[in-house]
Amino acid sequence: MASPRLGVGSRGLPQPQLLVLLLLLLVLLLLLGPWPAAGHGGKYSREKNEPELPPKREPGGEFRMEKLNQLWEKAQRLQLSPVKLSELHADLKMQERDEFAWKKLKAEGLDEDGEKQAKLTRSLSVILAKYGLDGRKDTRAMSSNSLSDPAEEDSLEDPRLEKLWHKAKTSGKFSSEELDKLRREFQHHKEKVREYNVLLETLSRTEEIQENVISPLDVSHVKEDVLHSKHAELKDRLRGIHQGYDRLRRVSHQGYGAEAEFEEPRVIDLWDLAKSANFTEKELESFREELKHFEAKIEKHNHYQKQLEISHQKLKHVESFGDREHVSRNKEKYAMLEEKTKELGYKVKKHLQDLSGRISRARHQEL
Repeated sequence: MASPRLGVGSRGLPQPQLLVLLLLLLVLLLLLGPWPAAGHGGKYSREKNEPELPPKREPGGEFRMEKLNQLWEKAQRLQLSPVKLSELHADLKMQERDEFAWKKLKAEGLDEDGEKQAKLTRSLSVILAKYGLDGRKDTRAMSSNSLSDPAEEDSLEDPRLEKLWHKAKTSGKFSSEELDKLRREFQHHKEKVREYNVLLETLSRTEEIQENVISPLDVSHVKEDVLHSKHAELKDRLRGIHQGYDRLRRVSHQGYGAEAEFEEPRVIDLWDLAKSANFTEKELESFREELKHFEAKIEKHNHYQKQLEISHQKLKHVESFGDREHVSRNKEKYAMLEEKTKELGYKVKKHLQDLSGRISRARHQEL
């Protein structure tokens, strides 16, 4: 009897060999698996193994430092005017930049006496007082979001300045443009006095705390140097205030002469300081040219501030009518002007800081 033949597969392979081959394929598939389901990252998928991206900043987070975000939110609750908010934004940006720079210095052990930290604290105190965020001027700040009487809103806070301003206004020696320019000088002088008073109060509190905590025997020469530095800063500011008042008194009586070098108050201050610093003639001429560029930057910033205020008033007017499309267009324009004003404000303050630093270094070389 003939032996039974083994079954042959479709390609001529015996059935047992075909089964073995299928088993091997199945084992191979199991070793390579498991396969991720469509649309879901498996254990070995790229999304499971790549590091996660850092979380995005919250929509309201303007700054990297939480304390500055809290101040910004408080200012918005107080309904400061758009121009004041853009100025505050630039000041807080500068404060943030300086604080991060200080943290780097501290990590490298370069602020052992704590003077740079103390300067940052004083700087923040000035910002708080300037914008009514120190708890003392909240009620006054609430009414600053509307167009109020300029005489009431922009009080010079000094009878001597008010008397000079009234004399200049009624003298007939100034055109309307010159009166605007002079008013800016008076306002700038008022801000300088306010900053000086805040620094003086901050320094007094610091000294009082040190006297209560540290006995005279514990005060080192380093601490004395720091104290001397603080008083030197106050002395320089006070000298600048006296010079500024003398200038205002002279201009109020005589009017603006054709020889006026600059128009912007901050630039005028810098130029007066530069002329008394230890600059060579070539350096002074170079500084003069840079001040011209700086003044142009300030004028551009002033232009955007005015446009921002106009846009804000127009937006409030349009919102009262409820035309959605019209409101949307005005909101877009306002947002663009707001962003540009913030950007220019930061650039102006950074440039001012750089120029002031150059003058300060030149003065120290002289000493």
